[in-house]
Amino acid sequence: MEEKDESYWKNKLTPEQFRVLRQSGTEAPFSGQFAHHHENGIYACAACGQSLFASDTKFESHSGWPSFYDVARQGNVELHEDISGGMKRIEVRCANCGGHLGHLFDDGPADKTGQRYCINSAALNFKNKDNE
Repeated sequence: MEEKDESYWKNKLTPEQFRVLRQSGTEAPFSGQFAHHHENGIYACAACGQSLFASDTKFESHSGWPSFYDVARQGNVELHEDISGGMKRIEVRCANCGGHLGHLFDDGPADKTGQRYCINSAALNFKNKDNE
């Protein structure tokens, strides 16, 4: 895992990205730039650039956050138990830099993995495959 101090991240990230990625924040539902984004490409960690989710695994969950039923590559995200806020959830973090991405739920498409990676737009950058 990439180890950087908090001053590095404060200089690199926007205040909202820092709040989400480094302080495990959550953006307001339906507020993120990728909630209704449908271009062909890869969603990468906004902090370190690691590929996280492919556009062909994105689906409309109507939750207010970008949702994916699988990761782009096994090992690129880490899952951790999260008992904050009086809830028991599975937190999703970038395996490279440790940035908080969102949470994993078991209410995704049944005909796929059955999982929903509920991810903050602020934690993502998008690499368009059509413009490479």
